[in-house]
Amino acid sequence: KEYRRQRQMCIRDRSIMTGGDEEVFEQMRPLFSLLGTGIQYMGEAGSGQHTKACNQIAVAGAVAAMSEALVYARAVGLDEQKMLTAIAKGAAGSWQIDNTAPRVLANDFAPGFYIKHFIKDMHIVQQEMEQQDVHLDMLEAVCNMYEALAGMGEENNGTQAVSYTHLTLP
Repeated sequence: KEYRRQRQMCIRDRSIMTGGDEEVFEQMRPLFSLLGTGIQYMGEAGSGQHTKACNQIAVAGAVAAMSEALVYARAVGLDEQKMLTAIAKGAAGSWQIDNTAPRVLANDFAPGFYIKHFIKDMHIVQQEMEQQDVHLDMLEAVCNMYEALAGMGEENNGTQAVSYTHLTLP
């Protein structure tokens, strides 16, 4: 029952970013609607992949920020759950604050998205940016954090495990 509920939540929240022939996209829309609700045609072939890269960049920053907010709260003696409740409806509110942070507080590092796959995605972004002669400092810092986790044998945990390294320190 729990698995079915989590799967339904995942499908409801899944974004679909597609590039290619728009006519084919429209023919496939009914299938896409079975897989998620955030269905967006992005343009020519490759546009969906670039949009996914943008998503991963934004997620990298959001997960790192959520993790560091929890580290700060713990370090200064705040009630972490109260802090999350306080910031969730303001400018800091995000999917990560609403969905991932509670899992961190429950020490639930099971994968929704594996660290090893996130590292792969960040490397793809970095390779693309090298071709464009652009450097993304935040992405590099976050990628380094995840690579360190993978080096500790944590690559099969969920991306929220980046909090683990900070929150378990004295």
